[in-house]
Amino acid sequence: MIQFRSRPGFDAEASVIFLTEELMKAKNFKDFHWASLESELTAFSSSKQFSGKGCELFPLSSGRQIILLVGLGKEAELTSTAIRSAVRKAVISSYLRHAKSVELIMGQGRQDDETVIAMIEGVMIGGYAWKKYKKPANSDNLAALEKHYTIVASEKKAYHDAIRISEGVNLARDLVNDNADLVTSTYIEKTVKTVVKEQPEITLEILGPKELKAQGLNLHLAVNQGSANEPRLILIHYHGSKNKTIDAAIVGKGLTFDTGGLNLKTTGHIETMRTDMAGAAAVIGTLQNVIALKLKKNLLFVCAVAENAIGSKAYKPGDVITGYAGKSVEIDNTDAEGRLVLADALAYVDKNYKPKRIVDLATLTGACVVALGYDYSGLLSNDPSLAKQLIDAAQKTDDRVWQLPLYPELKGIMDSPIADLRNTSNRKGAGTITGAYFLQQFIDEKTPWAHLDIAGSAFCEKGINRMYFDYGATGAGVRLITEFVRSL
Repeated sequence: MIQFRSRPGFDAEASVIFLTEELMKAKNFKDFHWASLESELTAFSSSKQFSGKGCELFPLSSGRQIILLVGLGKEAELTSTAIRSAVRKAVISSYLRHAKSVELIMGQGRQDDETVIAMIEGVMIGGYAWKKYKKPANSDNLAALEKHYTIVASEKKAYHDAIRISEGVNLARDLVNDNADLVTSTYIEKTVKTVVKEQPEITLEILGPKELKAQGLNLHLAVNQGSANEPRLILIHYHGSKNKTIDAAIVGKGLTFDTGGLNLKTTGHIETMRTDMAGAAAVIGTLQNVIALKLKKNLLFVCAVAENAIGSKAYKPGDVITGYAGKSVEIDNTDAEGRLVLADALAYVDKNYKPKRIVDLATLTGACVVALGYDYSGLLSNDPSLAKQLIDAAQKTDDRVWQLPLYPELKGIMDSPIADLRNTSNRKGAGTITGAYFLQQFIDEKTPWAHLDIAGSAFCEKGINRMYFDYGATGAGVRLITEFVRSL
């Protein structure tokens, strides 16, 4: 779908040229190696119809070929995020709807890795749209990802890696966007088996209801007991190194639908609760990337899958349940269910596999949206070095995080008079922090651990402008964790 070459060819059905304001003012277009275009751009610059402002579009025509000019704004303000956004706006524009082949040309000969990878992600991540159940308006209108792209840049392995990573992002998005009655625990299990099929470095371990009960993962079972679908704890062992130690365990919350349980969610909050398995989806997307990149690491990928349904068998407020770690939990609110499933998964992984570090991803708290909005995932960790590694990976990939604190004064916030702790805080505020504090109680204090709350970043709601994302799942965490495990 994407190929590379070092010089423009202007032989595609459409050529897209990205220009800064400074380049338009300078009127220096010799880098395009096309005399007639150079002359036309020079004259066009003088007309001031196109100035190169951010995401400004202006079409030209040369015979049957479309030349689309795209503004990047001021050079000093140009970021990789802005490049992704400009590329996205170009590839989904109506000017290119009939073009089967598209050439992407960055003005001023910019071919550095950061720019080219941003262009790739602008196409593959920005061009993604969830339309599985939508009838095409016109069969001649090609979706952005159905086109063939040529990026003007010398071919490199890093660019093909970026394509593979983007495919992992979009796999996660497909899983989150589809119907909850389709993407059940068995569907997720089948997806994992498809991803790891015929991979000799993979060992698969799946715990169903019997195994979960035998092992004492009662918190996980309680959350799922109102559902007609079985729960799963899926553990995928990736053996990329001869060492026996596990470099990292990546654990994802997989609530295939969250009604809130008997503490039922209200209108305005329940409609998109198929997204509550975005953590597990990110784990699967990252797994696909790690296999494609053939990383020389030992990794454990974990999907803790359940459905929080309502009914006569659903677990109830006031119940006291003892989980895998041997700690009893008073259920104060059945809508604080993700932390229960994760608590069992984290304790099980920590005790039985002793990874060097654990990272979990979860759409855990609405409070994270209040605190950070939609563009950043919340990061909380018991280990400064691990937190820094994740922050560095976030800055490199534009899969953003912002660290929130865990501190000694939190002790006692989840005390219960009838159990070891309860699943919600006895104080107001700081919901993201208290949710992470609950999880921390199920991790050995010596194990480096980080929690990523992707409640805001995992999904793009209708009417919310989100950089280079369309409505629906964003694949939050996939680029971040892929880069994180690569850098270990």
